Amino acid sequence: MMGLKVNVRIIVADDHSIVRMGLVQTIKRLQPDAIISEVEDYKSLYKVILKEELDLAIMDVNMPNGSVQEAIDYIKIHQPELKILIFSSQDEELYGIRYLKMGAGGYLSKQSSTEVIETALMTMINKGRYVSDNVKEAMFLESLTGAAKNSSFETLSDRELQIANKLAEGLPIKEISNQLNLHSSTISTYKNRLFEKLKIRSVPELVEILRLYNQ
Repeated sequence: MMGLKVNVRIIVADDHSIVRMGLVQTIKRLQPDAIISEVEDYKSLYKVILKEELDLAIMDVNMPNGSVQEAIDYIKIHQPELKILIFSSQDEELYGIRYLKMGAGGYLSKQSSTEVIETALMTMINKGRYVSDNVKEAMFLESLTGAAKNSSFETLSDRELQIANKLAEGLPIKEISNQLNLHSSTISTYKNRLFEKLKIRSVPELVEILRLYNQ
């Protein structure tokens, strides 16, 4: 298996230490000489980006003290050559294209196999872009049905889309608020806003729209 380039400088940004640990171990196995930094929120990520020259940033999406779009914009301003790989548990067919459009070089699902994760890491370092087969297929379908995809869903923010998916999974507002560390009233506001944007009145309608959107 082809290794990464020598002394590659990588930052792993995730608010779960077990995820960072697993990624660091995988990187070290591929490239023992890699120089790796770890942070657990966006604010810490920004500090490292100002101080250290890096080759690759591997970022989770839902971290404290910022947003993924702000982070991508910050990186583009301060280290425009820095490659960005989003590493998230969100559905890659639904979210992958969105993050690529934001400016990330790749999207990798946390549900991926070790082999896929290793391939993504090597591809990002060597080429600066990684697109899984699932995301490629979604991009192809989007190109075929561009008019349909340019629907009300495109007006949803990332947070609204995230909450929409959790509602569609059948999670109650209290559980969603616990998972996202947001007040229940805030979740209710997001729910009302996305229902209004999608012109729907119930979760079953939301489930159906999500099913159609993901076809």
